Amino acid sequence: MPASDAPVIVIGAGVGGLTAAALLLHAGLPVTVLEAHVYPGGSAGTFYHQGYRFDAGATLVGGFSPGGPHARLAETLGLRWPVAPVDPAWVTHLPSGSVTQWADRDHWQAERLRAFPAAERFWRTQEHLADLAWDVTRRPFPWPPQSPAEWLDLAQAFRPKLLGALPYLGRRVADLIPTGSPDLRLFLDAQLLISAQAVSAEANALYGSAALDLPRRGVNHVLGGTGALAQTLVTWIRAHGGQVLFRQRVTQIEVAHGHAVAIHTARGQRVPCSAVVANLTPWALAGLLGEAAPAPLQRETRARPATWGAFTLYLGLAADQLPPLAASHHQVVLDPTRPLGEGNSVFISLSDQSDTDRAPAGHRAATLSTHTAVMPWWSLHADSPAAYADHRAAYAERLLAAAEQVIPGLPAAVRLALPGSPVTFQRFTRRPLGMVGGFPQTSLFAARGPATGLANLWLAGDSVFPGQSTAGVTLSGMRVAAATLRALHRPRR
Repeated sequence: MPASDAPVIVIGAGVGGLTAAALLLHAGLPVTVLEAHVYPGGSAGTFYHQGYRFDAGATLVGGFSPGGPHARLAETLGLRWPVAPVDPAWVTHLPSGSVTQWADRDHWQAERLRAFPAAERFWRTQEHLADLAWDVTRRPFPWPPQSPAEWLDLAQAFRPKLLGALPYLGRRVADLIPTGSPDLRLFLDAQLLISAQAVSAEANALYGSAALDLPRRGVNHVLGGTGALAQTLVTWIRAHGGQVLFRQRVTQIEVAHGHAVAIHTARGQRVPCSAVVANLTPWALAGLLGEAAPAPLQRETRARPATWGAFTLYLGLAADQLPPLAASHHQVVLDPTRPLGEGNSVFISLSDQSDTDRAPAGHRAATLSTHTAVMPWWSLHADSPAAYADHRAAYAERLLAAAEQVIPGLPAAVRLALPGSPVTFQRFTRRPLGMVGGFPQTSLFAARGPATGLANLWLAGDSVFPGQSTAGVTLSGMRVAAATLRALHRPRR
């Protein structure tokens, strides 16, 4: 059995893991966070290169409005987030025209009436379902429940108005779209791919409605880059007696009698633990457990298909070479007859002009990204380094060409260009195969909880429902902290 006076070990300084660490520390437990990299945040981190601070993955964040996950965490811990609201959230550019995603309710209603005049019934249903879903997240709502205590939490969270969601439990977003609305479907597919990892024909209606509601709930840019969220938590943890250690790569989780008892690092250290929070994917966790991985976890990692990866292009731009822009964030879809991703849909984020920490004077940092299948990249990387390099260069050109449709003359403004493939993501985030974004949210009944099969070891992060986004992983961290306190028989604050 684990030593009762040993710390809780958190593997990975992503936002989900840091959230759990901070809440456990706040409850009086000793906590140590071990991070392999030199900065926190993982896929929501910000890295520094030649004077620019580039967001590695996430560039816009939500969940800071009253009742949102970040707002609740800040209230509990007494911290302040370095965020500022963005409105419009972003502009989606379709072949048929542009749609501006306003946070302001009146502006958004006018915009959607202009762009999709026959779809008001859809939007009313979507907003109703989103209101139900967001209301649920204001209370402990551990889905799927994995212990008697979580079943009790679920029962206590129930409200009669949630009965209105029952008819939609097994439906898809596509079931709600009026027939004969190809532009609306394309618009929704583009939004859902970045927020639910699935298009409208696949995304669950309840989850998808909440994901589509992100601009209405308010999005923010983070001063200094998205990684400042994780850094804010690191600072709080250290200030309150916890440890966050960088360049500490975990190589093994030692197991005895169905419990994690110690962590081994690449530096040859053995660190006893009372419990473990793994801010990892199931594949990464199975790798650390080795033969000690529980049978259900082994079956899961063999059976689950690979999730999406991302191809990213990080650009340093001369600001005076850029045209005036109505928004700093854009999404472009090129060909409605082709599947999204693979450069056919691209998300473009420019650093805010007022955020002078993001780039040298007179410059702006930008992140361009597209969904991509991971395995073709690894096949090329293994078979032919030259072919891999050519493929990477072709994707970079594809993303630049897509962005130039939104920002005319963009290539002339480029002063620095860094491409990143799934191979790059694995190298820097240590996510197996460079898979990012969590699992496609296609069915509430297939959602993954944090349980691992070991009594004192839990997953946190975007593999745990509700999945991707800093708001989603914050909810996972909250849930795991509660489960850890129960397992260690400590009261929740």
